[in-house]
Amino acid sequence: MPAAPWRELPDGPHDIRLVVADLDGTLLNEHGAVPSAFWPVLDWMRGRGITFVPASGRQYAALHRIFHGLDDGLSYVAENGNLVVHQGRPVAIHGIGLETSRRVIGMVRQAAGGGGGGGGRNLGLVVCGLDSAYVERDDPAFLAEARKYYVRLEVVADLSLVSDRVLKLAVFDFDGAQDLAGGPLAALGGTHQVVVSGRHWVDVMAAGVDKGGAVRQLQQAVGATPAQTVAFGDYPNDLQMLEAAHWSFAMANAHPDVAARARWLAPSNTDDGVVAVLRRLFAL
Repeated sequence: MPAAPWRELPDGPHDIRLVVADLDGTLLNEHGAVPSAFWPVLDWMRGRGITFVPASGRQYAALHRIFHGLDDGLSYVAENGNLVVHQGRPVAIHGIGLETSRRVIGMVRQAAGGGGGGGGRNLGLVVCGLDSAYVERDDPAFLAEARKYYVRLEVVADLSLVSDRVLKLAVFDFDGAQDLAGGPLAALGGTHQVVVSGRHWVDVMAAGVDKGGAVRQLQQAVGATPAQTVAFGDYPNDLQMLEAAHWSFAMANAHPDVAARARWLAPSNTDDGVVAVLRRLFAL
């Protein structure tokens, strides 16, 4: 059943205790910024004890920078669910082993033409650690993309020597990531998740880790049921998160798979869709 238009939402206000939103392509506008109209809505929610959760593939430090100063009213889902922070403390940390990390590094090097296979894809790899993110590739074009999502970022000579706890690995494909998950990285699908998290990004993560599991943990932490939960998303890495919420919204600009599985269709991120829906749900 296709998602219903958001204007058909039943009149509010509704009993909502938890609001979860992806960032890129969802809450953030076309300039990569939180729309100014969102901040009064956030203040209203915080004043009534409603928890707002940024849920992103971004690094926790990057999320914290966007919402700096609001920690008393926010929780965070970072690294696509591999790090969950509530009331300033980690409540869940997931990751992948060193052997898998080195395997992915080798696969990406080979696909990019550096491992003898001559694949020649224009790829950049980020090893996402608990303390920092790490890259080998140091050209300005790739670093500009990586720094959008990773505030703590170190350039190293050899990614396979990183000793930090690895949460996930993120691969950037300059030509588009849709076929990357089913191509060079497909062999990982039997034991790990290979998730398309954006137009150019694919994340390799441990099996069973996703934003949905993180949302369920936060529901328990704040005492919210799925019926009291709102979730917004736009890409396949948001699907499990939407399934954890009764009020599930795909953005008008969402991937077709997301639009097909959400209950409601919100305006696009360029039209401040998250703000419009929340105002309707809360009868603001």
